[in-house]
Amino acid sequence: MLKQLTGKDLFELFDKLAVDYRLLVPGNLADDTRSLLPWDGQQLSLIGEPLQRKPTSHFFPQTDPLLTINSQGTTSLPDDNEKPLALCGLNREDLHGITFVDRFFSAVPADDAYLRKRTDALLIGLAGFAGADRQLLPLAEGHCDFELIYDQQKWLAVAYTATGEDWLTVYADGSAEQLEIIRQQARQRSTPEAELLQQASHLLQADQVPDIFWEEIAARCICCGGCNFVCPTCTCFCMQDRQTATGIERSRVWDSCQLDAFMREASGYNPLGTETLRTRRRIHHKLAADPHRWGELGCVLCGRCDRACPTGIGMFSICKEIVQQFGF
Repeated sequence: MLKQLTGKDLFELFDKLAVDYRLLVPGNLADDTRSLLPWDGQQLSLIGEPLQRKPTSHFFPQTDPLLTINSQGTTSLPDDNEKPLALCGLNREDLHGITFVDRFFSAVPADDAYLRKRTDALLIGLAGFAGADRQLLPLAEGHCDFELIYDQQKWLAVAYTATGEDWLTVYADGSAEQLEIIRQQARQRSTPEAELLQQASHLLQADQVPDIFWEEIAARCICCGGCNFVCPTCTCFCMQDRQTATGIERSRVWDSCQLDAFMREASGYNPLGTETLRTRRRIHHKLAADPHRWGELGCVLCGRCDRACPTGIGMFSICKEIVQQFGF
């Protein structure tokens, strides 16, 4: 289903969505960065820099209360009476990240805490000339309920699910010709990052990267964990119990494979006891272990880790060094 929406149509659509969902749309913060903010009928910034906060954090939050145990020993789960989430303005990489994490948390045994938030959520993609400086964002071609595509004059909307079709059915039909032009332009766009990651992945899987390389990379790491905390496909967590006024609250909290305590055992033994081993694991996991387990890279090319890393050892930067030093 292909539709065409005016600016007025968009605002009316968001008003309707906000009745059934907790709708979050791209908006500008005080420092002019963009983030997903609650729809208030006015705040909207569909065109601009990529969102730095990873979209998967809305379903897998940094601190996620799982249960509460009161003084009598009775267990209770978090209140699930909230409306389901609707996330608007996710680019192709964001949507691929959510799809990747969906598969991870849905694998046996399925993660009920994640699925409670994810089930019935609505995903709205963003493509077309809606990037920074109106750069062309490639179409997601799925992975969402419907996608908004800016052709520099109007918004096209493509539905990929029955739910998406229901929300778009009242709008005028769009131009298939214009959609195809945008699709072809996006396909012709050079993607050196994707080729770079594939080359680095092949080298890692062929065991062509020596330990000395990881020692050099690890020497630059300051163990801030930023690379993990902005990555939309990172799923590691630890458990935390906290005394509250009503009892013990058990939560899961994001963990980082770059931190010293990540795999440290109660005995004190740590199988990842050096920064070299931890740094190698971070990259090897995304580019070698994930392809072996899931059939695809664990990196979705969002670039968040490279933008966040203060010492320049994000995924793209490291892969570039791997290919330059050890490529054929």
